[in-house]
Amino acid sequence: MHRRLATALSASALALGTVVATATAADAAPADKPQVLSRWTQTSASSYSQWNTARAHQSAWSAYGFDWTTDYCSSSPDNPLGFPFATSCARHDFGYRNYKAAGAFAANKPRLDSALYEDLKRVCNSYSGGTKTACTSTAWTYYQAVRAFG
Repeated sequence: MHRRLATALSASALALGTVVATATAADAAPADKPQVLSRWTQTSASSYSQWNTARAHQSAWSAYGFDWTTDYCSSSPDNPLGFPFATSCARHDFGYRNYKAAGAFAANKPRLDSALYEDLKRVCNSYSGGTKTACTSTAWTYYQAVRAFG
């Protein structure tokens, strides 16, 4: 009986230590984390560029505890018809994951989805004629999918 109680207390202490360590790491994030997150998830090309630069230097932002994981365009092709949408999808994932973690997803989802659409349209702007039209149509489809199912 004493051994089971000691084991249970040890497991509880370990779980509590994990919660305290996690809370301490979150509390240690710089105070401007919400502003940085917002700056990197706007619809502008400069916001995209700032995020992409930070993504290439993630270790410089480690104190912020951002979630950089991505599955790119989820179950949709990352490069549909050869259009390189993967990085735009990665930024979209960044916004979704980090706003969910901050408990502010619902208020930011429309902007995150719009930012994806603007990023995809910028990809399409590098094409012309019918290819640009096909790309823009595909971007619109991706945008509608994340609005509805994202």
